[in-house]
Amino acid sequence: MKSLKDRIEDALAQLRPFLEADRGDITLVEVTDTMVARVELHGACKDCSMSYMTLKAGVEESIRKVAPEIKKVEAINGLKPA
Repeated sequence: MKSLKDRIEDALAQLRPFLEADRGDITLVEVTDTMVARVELHGACKDCSMSYMTLKAGVEESIRKVAPEIKKVEAINGLKPA
């Protein structure tokens, strides 16, 4: 069975082509003891006005499908709702 981090990395790998098409990327920074996955958005993704929606609707949903124990996904970039 894959580790929690590996399952999250697999989910991000599936999203990566879509982010790269918009000149962006994403990196898993850590999984906290309280089951928060902390990610960093790169390139165009970190400054895009839709980044918060991408994080909540795309990234968080994908991660929680493969790792339901994750309570929340947050960006260390400090993204806020538009």
